[in-house]
Amino acid sequence: MPVSVSCTVNGEAVNATVEERTLLINFLREQLLLTGSHVGCDTSQCGACVVHVDGRSVKACSVLVAQLDGADITTIEGIAVDDELHPMQEAFRQCHGLQCGFCTPGTVMSAIDLVNRNASPTEAEIRHWLEGNLCRCTGYQNIVKSVQQGAALMRKA
Repeated sequence: MPVSVSCTVNGEAVNATVEERTLLINFLREQLLLTGSHVGCDTSQCGACVVHVDGRSVKACSVLVAQLDGADITTIEGIAVDDELHPMQEAFRQCHGLQCGFCTPGTVMSAIDLVNRNASPTEAEIRHWLEGNLCRCTGYQNIVKSVQQGAALMRKA
């Protein structure tokens, strides 16, 4: 059964009619053509689909769009300002916190939420927080370094 949803996505008002079983990740990718968030596992385990809903990281493959009427949604496409990368994105670039890049959008979004909650996370806190973000390319060390540097850059911003 179709439902109407009004929300904000990356600062833009969105009004849509969707099937009530439509997942947020499918809505973002297929209807809004925001393909930065990836579908990695379809089981809410890999974290490639993480976006922010009302400022908190959420796995977009586990949330129905119909639940988000009135929500403020931010995807990886919405965190840079003009041509300037978000500090966390810049840190991932500088610290080589990515290889193939498939997991990177979800990991960056999770890391931003962590730092918004804890401005100076320890290495152990970062590793614990990112347990829900799987990377099949790296040994995670550069991801941890990236989050540490991103936290420092976010504190300065």
